[in-house]
Amino acid sequence: MRASTPTALALVLIPTLWLGSLGCASTGAEGEDAWAELAPAEELYAEGLALFDGGRKIWLVDTTDYPAAIGKFQDIIDNYPYSEYAVLAELRIADAYFEQGLYEEALSYYQDFSDLHPDHERVPYTIYRAALSHVKRSKDSSRDQTATRQAIVQIERLLRDHPYSTEAQEAEQLWRDMRTRLGEHVMEIADFYLDREEWQSAAERYRSVLNEYPGLGLDAEALYKLGLCFTNMNREEEATQMFQVILDNYRGSDIAAAAEELVPAAN
Repeated sequence: MRASTPTALALVLIPTLWLGSLGCASTGAEGEDAWAELAPAEELYAEGLALFDGGRKIWLVDTTDYPAAIGKFQDIIDNYPYSEYAVLAELRIADAYFEQGLYEEALSYYQDFSDLHPDHERVPYTIYRAALSHVKRSKDSSRDQTATRQAIVQIERLLRDHPYSTEAQEAEQLWRDMRTRLGEHVMEIADFYLDREEWQSAAERYRSVLNEYPGLGLDAEALYKLGLCFTNMNREEEATQMFQVILDNYRGSDIAAAAEELVPAAN
């Protein structure tokens, strides 16, 4: 019986000592050092900026350590959520994703920023960058134009709510470019029907270009092709009106020369 007593005590003491050693590790000097190593928000932000702005392009390859920069900015958001640097960190994370070509992620951060901080001075910037994120995701005029339309929504929001901002001035040309792309998309659909001699369907699209996308450089071609549709639909008077508008407004152009041959009074 005496031989068994120490063994039994050992079985009891060993787990107890092992659990005690775990408790010391979690509350000892190492844990305190890990907590003490967290830098102030201002310092973390400066470190993130250094990583973000300190990258270089070597043979067109961007060597910036964006994940590390994002990590610094995220540390600020997680540990100093009420700091002014937390707000700036949100914006920098969005920029970091944008620069990497991760436009879905960038878009999410830009939109959240403008929604959460509507009175912040950088809101016009975030709206413009959200528009650019949509533009980067958009496709050429022959393909789906959902992203193009979303870009226009953001641009028009910027022009409406912040018309005197620097970003609004830059966005005006982008708005024109995106509208032109939509007009070209409709023109291509109209041409598709024209090639198949589906005159009514083609005419509806050309008229849509004239009504919805005027002044973007598509008018003369749309007028001419709409006139062709009317001619083939035996609507000669309306066709002549289209050709005459071309002669009145685009004289000297190739399209005007082509239209002149189709206007009886001009021959």
